[in-house]
Amino acid sequence: MIGAMASRAHGVVTRAQLVEAGVTPAEVRRRLGSGRLLRVHKGVYRVGHRAPSVEATYLAAVWACGERALLSGPAAAHLLGLLKGAPPAPQVTAPTERVVAGVEVRRCRPLGDADGIGWRGVPTTSVPRTLVDLAATLSADTLARACHEAGVLHRTTPRQVDAVLARRPASPGRAKLRAVLRGETKVTLSVLERRFLARLRDASLPLPQTNRPAGGRRVDCCWPEQRLTVELDSYRFHSSRHAWEQDRRREREARARGDEFRRFTYADAVEDPTYMLAQLRALLA
Repeated sequence: MIGAMASRAHGVVTRAQLVEAGVTPAEVRRRLGSGRLLRVHKGVYRVGHRAPSVEATYLAAVWACGERALLSGPAAAHLLGLLKGAPPAPQVTAPTERVVAGVEVRRCRPLGDADGIGWRGVPTTSVPRTLVDLAATLSADTLARACHEAGVLHRTTPRQVDAVLARRPASPGRAKLRAVLRGETKVTLSVLERRFLARLRDASLPLPQTNRPAGGRRVDCCWPEQRLTVELDSYRFHSSRHAWEQDRRREREARARGDEFRRFTYADAVEDPTYMLAQLRALLA
């Protein structure tokens, strides 16, 4: 029974869950003594037959912080795929004060239903709320990459982030986040974009505005005066069906605005830019 409970929650159970299921406190102590339950936090255990995972670590931290607690900050961003690299230490936002070893706990009251989601079985701050929380500590470049990943992976829009900012007008970093969302902060999101811009500089061509909203959707590069929109197609961000659909919408919207529209790939920008530069010289003349 305990194994079945744990298998639904990354191998993690709480004392309250065990007692509700009919396990006595004495039986809990015996299982702790034999190693069949492994204490992670007070009242939160990992079942011995399950190896720890990132999800198990984060879920145990959230459950240790009580009801309505949510994984937040860089840990939530990592779980949601917004930040890459090694998993950060757990950070949890909870409606009450908590002290939990190894967990950074932030009190925030109230936490509304719109602030949280379940992601990979872990109660987590919603993607827009996570971006608002990240704005306090991330650089503009890193924040822009997180916003880009949010759009690609979760279809998060600037309007959804603005709704969180409207509920939390005193959030630290809000001006920086709004500047990123509106394209006022000049950032590049990928190696492909940096190589593309370097090719333009070497060819003495005018540089575009990058990652700017246009027609309600972000575009990679645009020259508003020349009425030109360019999308850079990397396989990583454009290989899914959702990305394919979004790309076609961007093209339709650009043409509806009266823009010329072009797509260039990694091979165009990095391996042999001859055709790409010839096209751009003609269009930007």
